Amino acid sequence: MGKDKNPRRVADNEAMAKLRMLRTSPQKLNLVAGLIRGKKVEKALTDLTFSKKRIAVDVKKALQSAIANAENNHGLDVDELIVAEAYVGKNLIMKRGRPRARGRFGRINKPFSEITILVRQVEEQA
Repeated sequence: MGKDKNPRRVADNEAMAKLRMLRTSPQKLNLVAGLIRGKKVEKALTDLTFSKKRIAVDVKKALQSAIANAENNHGLDVDELIVAEAYVGKNLIMKRGRPRARGRFGRINKPFSEITILVRQVEEQA
């Protein structure tokens, strides 16, 4: 009895990690995601380590999570992993405000975003 196992959302040679509720705008986060897209994971980790962007610390944490998922959950070789996809999405927006002149109200939006990192194992060409 019992339920059948859920099918995998990604292919057999892939693993992914998703990080939600990052306190930055999606536009700024996408600049950092573009920095690592298509690179080998070692190179992507070093790029994120030495990046001056504040959010690069959180993106590095998500990439390390994707690498750990690939190694521990799916048995992939870490040395052959590349960052196949890194895409960004919107999350909630906190609405804040500031009183302005003549009884008006200046709206301040504080956006949150999320990032999804997909790593793929590719065999190296000799």
